[in-house]
Amino acid sequence: MDFDDQLRRYFGTADIATLTPSVLGAGIERMKVDLGLERDRARRFALWTLLHMMGEAPDLDVAFEDERDREAARNFMDMMGRAADG
Repeated sequence: MDFDDQLRRYFGTADIATLTPSVLGAGIERMKVDLGLERDRARRFALWTLLHMMGEAPDLDVAFEDERDREAARNFMDMMGRAADG
């Protein structure tokens, strides 16, 4: 999943700075629906990471059945936290 492709798919543009609140909200809702329907672990993880970066990701125990996926998500959150601090 390419980041810009995902932005275009859910928001109609790769330039997130140009989104209105209503377009942003509608795109996030579509992403959450797709996350709930997605069965491919890698695609699910990619959707969750994009939602996380937008501050809209569901809790790990809701998003991931597999502990390995929850641990990968924790590692991603830690990595993003370190990047924001540095």
